[in-house]
Amino acid sequence: MAGLCAVGGVTGFVRTRSMPSLVAGLGVGALYAWSAMNIQNGSPQAGLQGAFAASVLLFISSMPRVKKGPVPVTLALTGAGTAFYYGNTLKQLGMFPF
Repeated sequence: MAGLCAVGGVTGFVRTRSMPSLVAGLGVGALYAWSAMNIQNGSPQAGLQGAFAASVLLFISSMPRVKKGPVPVTLALTGAGTAFYYGNTLKQLGMFPF
C-alpha cells in the first residue's frame, strides 16, 4: 500500500499538476511505510493502528470525489477494504484503540 499510494500521488501530480494528490499520496504512503516498519520491528500495535488510520484517511479523502471517475472509486474501495482488514485484525488481537 505504501508504494501504491506514493506512486499514485506522483502520477496524479505529473498528469494534472495536482499538488494535493502529491502531498496526500506521499503522506498516506509514508504512514503505510511507517506502519509496516513498526509491524516488522516488533511494535505491531503501533503499526496496525497506523495502517488502520492510513486506510481510514484514504477512504475519507476519496469519498467526496467518487462521482468523478474510476480512480477515486478504486481509492475509496481500497481504503474501505484495508480499514476493515486492519480494524478487524486489531479487534481480534484486543488492540483496538477505542
